[in-house]
Amino acid sequence: MFLMALSGNSLLILLILTDTHLHTPMYFFITQLSLMDMVYISTTVPKMLMDQVVGESRISATECGMQMFLYLTLAGSEVFLLAAMSYDHYVAICHPLHYPILMNHRLCLLLASGCWFLGLVNSFLLTTVTMTFPFCCSGEIHHFFCEVPAVMKLSCSETSLYETLMYLCYALMLLVPVTVISSSYTCILLTVPRMNSAEGQNKVLATCSSHMTMMLLFYGAAIYTYVLSSSYYTPEKDMVVSVFYTILIPVLNPLIYSLRNKDVTEALKKMCSVRPPFHDMVK
Repeated sequence: MFLMALSGNSLLILLILTDTHLHTPMYFFITQLSLMDMVYISTTVPKMLMDQVVGESRISATECGMQMFLYLTLAGSEVFLLAAMSYDHYVAICHPLHYPILMNHRLCLLLASGCWFLGLVNSFLLTTVTMTFPFCCSGEIHHFFCEVPAVMKLSCSETSLYETLMYLCYALMLLVPVTVISSSYTCILLTVPRMNSAEGQNKVLATCSSHMTMMLLFYGAAIYTYVLSSSYYTPEKDMVVSVFYTILIPVLNPLIYSLRNKDVTEALKKMCSVRPPFHDMVK
């Protein structure tokens, strides 16, 4: 699954960069999403695979802090990026004539940069505070990577206030993207019946349903891990939920955004049909 995620997202980025027909705001955001997913899955899975090969699962405090910082940065950035993508879909479907103006190149760069910046700030604050707590337990993390709730269980100091503030901050942080996504897709669904083309209606519904499914998986896992009370938390449940947004979603995203997309499949066919430069010379 790790190799599938890397190859799928790499191929999707390559197709978008090389095909001029895909140089649009929607595919620009998909490129950012694929880049996030590639780095995201690379922060956790290689270490886990190496531990399986060596037969020993050890990680230093510094490495744990770095892993926590990277995955929080990428997860936080993806939270906001999905909201930006839903807004892009809303403008494209509900205001097609104004789309080139409303989603110009400058705004796309600004939105993408804002997503990365907000994820970075969130990660810096959360990682710094978490790693400053004294850890006096056995030092065994009941998880396959250094996730904040799992690491906090090792602390011998009182963490209830910090956990409450963390849940509150994440609830507020998720509130804005969820509101944007809900509003965007509600407007899209209200616009679909007014479309003249039945083919266009089916295309919009198919695209939006697949995108909403991925968003529900991602946000649902994030809400369970960082927003719900610690009374819901168990190491076994947390590991299962973490698999969704650390491994499964990076694998599924390129499939959702490519196999169900006619423009991407056409670009892939075009790339596969290109003959190597030495073909005619050999012939």
